[in-house]
Order: sequence, then structure tokens, then C-alpha cells
Amino acid sequence: MKEAIVQPDLEVGIIDSEIPVPKDDEVVTKVVVSGSNPKDWKRPVMSKQAMNSGDDIAGVVHQVGRNVYEFKPGDRIAAFHQMMASGGSFAEYAVSWAHTTFHIPNHTSFEEAASIPLAAMTAALGLYQRLSGLPLPWHPTTTPTPLIIYGAASAIGAYAIKLAQLSNIHPLICIAGRGIPFVKSLILPDKGDVILDYREGNEKLVTSLKSAVDQAGGKVEYAFDAVSENGSFQNICQVLDHQTGQITLVLPGKDYSAIPSTIKQTTTTVGSVHTNADQKQTGHKLGNDTDFGYIMFRFFSRGLAEGWFRGHPTEVVPGGLAGISGALKDLKEGKASAVKYVFRLEDTEGIERYRTN
Repeated sequence: MKEAIVQPDLEVGIIDSEIPVPKDDEVVTKVVVSGSNPKDWKRPVMSKQAMNSGDDIAGVVHQVGRNVYEFKPGDRIAAFHQMMASGGSFAEYAVSWAHTTFHIPNHTSFEEAASIPLAAMTAALGLYQRLSGLPLPWHPTTTPTPLIIYGAASAIGAYAIKLAQLSNIHPLICIAGRGIPFVKSLILPDKGDVILDYREGNEKLVTSLKSAVDQAGGKVEYAFDAVSENGSFQNICQVLDHQTGQITLVLPGKDYSAIPSTIKQTTTTVGSVHTNADQKQTGHKLGNDTDFGYIMFRFFSRGLAEGWFRGHPTEVVPGGLAGISGALKDLKEGKASAVKYVFRLEDTEGIERYRTN
């Protein structure tokens, strides 16, 4: 099979590799479309290692391990590949654990499906596993619950908005820039949702945040920072309640010492849904992120089928695997706004077009 290997300088080589064979609890998928995320350039650059860094899979099941009971060859699926493991999505065939694989309905395109796994699960983990007390979508609140979402036009931020809507969390105080027109399509102003523009500068933004908090009742206890740099959490903490406030961030290893000690801070790392996935668990603990990931991916599947959940806008990068280098460089330079770059494998030279049965 053809596989793209991303170098630390973000150049990409396409090599011939063996088609992976699934372990007992794994699924091997013939990739039709691969998604991409900022971590796809960060991992090779920061680790100084060459790798297939893709993790968002959309395609058709090729083979399953002997313990897999939900999927069979030919099924249309999307999946979240385990980060840093072999079998990434920048290849003709990719590997995922069964619990982070989910069915997609016939009316959902592979392009849309490829936009979902990593970003949507990050949003779900942040809202429901890291921010304590927010209602799950199947138990929507009837009480006003203000929530700040910083980076609302990013895929993670947009999915946080979509999930918050399902949980009836309002008012939403959304911060965005170039993607403001897109965010407007997601929010509900009649429930008090607002959008603020970070491009006006930190001082003006904080003033606008204070005004939005006043309009939301004078107190905000929850914040999802989908940016976690360039002053984002400092701005949030100017208005987040210093006694009962909670903030979750998405970039591990950063210096968050500017956050007041009385504000509860957590970091949302989506790789936690794969914790111990390749080991036999001797002390199963209900409520861990592995279980949560299993449940939420199936929730996404049902939402796609019934029409109340959708993926993120996508841009198909020309050239298939050959387009990965340019796309990752554009992600590094911050050129993507309110869009996910995706790659059709059939657009790669030497790969045959995918055909449905």
C-alpha cells in the first residue's frame, strides 16, 4: 500500500508499506478520505521524528480482529487512530481500536466523516469529562448556564458549540476571528449567545467579555479554551469567576501559571480515550475516558443518521497524499479558518479510485 511519511521539516515521502493486520480488538480500514489536525505537523516537528501522523480515518472496513463484533468488512466507518502508533490515516489502509470506530450512514460523505473523530471527541471530553457539572446531551439543562468558548471557529470550538446546543447550554460567549461568519451559523442569539472578535486586541476583547458576562447574569463558571495560547486563557481569566470557575485547555506542556490558583484548570488531551486500549484492564473503572469515547462516538453516529449532528466544513486538498506537505505547512502558518483539510486517497498518483459495491 502507499503510505505518506511526514518528515520533521514537513516534507512528505510516499512509500510502499505492508497492509496492516489487525490485533484482536482492532479494525483495519481501507481509507477513502483522511482528515488532518494541527497536531499532524506538531508531532513530527517537536519530536524530530518522521511518521505517518494522520489520525482521522474515513473509509470502508477491510478486516477486523477476532474480538470485534460491531464491524465487518464493507462497513462504512469513521475512526480515531491511536496517536503515535503505527497504522495512521495517511495511507491506503489504517488501523483503529474498535471502541474508537463508529458507523457512518450512507448520506454522510467520507469527507464530512473525516472531519469528526479527533476534534469532536476533544470537544466532548472537554465539556463533559473535564468541566465538572455540565449536563450531557441526553440530559439537557433547563437552567441558564453561561459558557465561554475561545477559538469558536476552530473544529474543536465549533464542535463544542454543537454539543453545548444539544445540552441546552446557554448563553454561549464565543470568541473568534476570521471565522465569525461561520460561528454565526451555529449559535442561537435568541438564547443569549454572542460572538466577540479577538482581532480587536486584548484590552478591547476583555471589555467586551465583561459586558457579555454582565448580560449573561454577571457570573460565568465554565470556559473551554480551544486556543490555549496567545493570551487566550489570560483574557478568559479576567472574567471567569475566581471562586467557582473552571477552565479546560487543549495544549499540554504549556505554562498556565497565569491562571489564578482558585480557578480549577484541566487539560483536555484526546489521546486519553486510548489509555490502556492495548492492555488487558485488571481493574475496570466506570466513567473513564475509554468508556466515554466508546459511548460518544456511537452518539455521533446516531446524530449523523438522524440529522441532528454534522461534521465540520472541509476543503479537499488536491493530490491526495501528495498534498499533505503543503496542507500541514498551511496549518502551521495558521492559514486554515473554519475549515478542515482532508485528503482523498484516490487523488494520489498510483492509487485506484474507490468504488462502492
